[in-house]
Amino acid sequence: MASISFRNVTKRFGDTLALDDVSFDIRDNAFFCLFGPPLSGKSTILKLILGLEQPDAGEILIDGRPVSHVSPAKRNVAMVFQNLALFPHMSALDNVRFPLVERGIDANTIRARVSDVSDKLHIGHILHKPPAQLSGGERQRVAIARALVRDPVAYLMDDPISALDARLREETRVELRRIQQDMGKTLVYVTHDQEEAMSVADGLAVLESGRVRQIGTPDELYRHPNSTYVASMLGAPAMNVVPMALAARMQLGAGPAGAASLGVRPENLRVTRGPGARIAEVEPLGGFTTLTLDLEGTQMRAMLRGQPQFTAGENVTLRVDEGRAHFFDGAGQALA
Repeated sequence: MASISFRNVTKRFGDTLALDDVSFDIRDNAFFCLFGPPLSGKSTILKLILGLEQPDAGEILIDGRPVSHVSPAKRNVAMVFQNLALFPHMSALDNVRFPLVERGIDANTIRARVSDVSDKLHIGHILHKPPAQLSGGERQRVAIARALVRDPVAYLMDDPISALDARLREETRVELRRIQQDMGKTLVYVTHDQEEAMSVADGLAVLESGRVRQIGTPDELYRHPNSTYVASMLGAPAMNVVPMALAARMQLGAGPAGAASLGVRPENLRVTRGPGARIAEVEPLGGFTTLTLDLEGTQMRAMLRGQPQFTAGENVTLRVDEGRAHFFDGAGQALA
């Protein structure tokens, strides 16, 4: 078991600043997600934790102990890489049990651990095959199994289920969460999928261009984003953000001093027939319906329960649920 801390960590690759003065704490036994677009620094953080890269400045601690001069082997963390890195000349079974064989674990323990993890990830029927005969999703589950059979202080996973289809991806992320809780280990999980980050994490860091923009629980970040950037990253559809002048004309809300824009989640926008905005598009999605609205050339999205009978071209009046408006200054920072 281990906590992980970054203290003012900076990392450069040549002229590229990959991490810029990054600080955060991951508590012991957390399922912690690093979330952001490509090149935001997520994978660099994992490589620094693992020891494959060294920081140019700052300090990394595992369980309170600085590890900048500790070799990757002695850090005792398990990694699932995005490129999987399976041994092509070995069967799936040999790939999974490889870390245990290397550590001299007895055969009975190896057999029990492999069986347990294989059942959890539904790969028992493919263990006899080499990686070349497996689908992308099967190879990904074998790589995850190889990490899970170990007994490290923490697991690191770099977008580990991206190759799975939607149904299996949903099943696997739920299973990973359950396995992490059962094992009582810290898991640091990189993803660019906001639904994945929101559904499994109990701690979440949103990154942009090598900086941590906000850290908290998924619910905290969703309900109280500290910037328009974080607001736009979480939620599908994303939060609507419109200029304050337009919001005032549409009577959506009066903001505090210094407010430059108003933000509202699509599910917190109420729509009734009347003057105001025009419906540009209607998307019935079964349990809810998404409307694309045109407000003087600016688009907003509303998410309504069920299948209300709106049609494209209708004029509608918009209202924000009480207490659900967000206000941002000219730099996109949240106002109290």
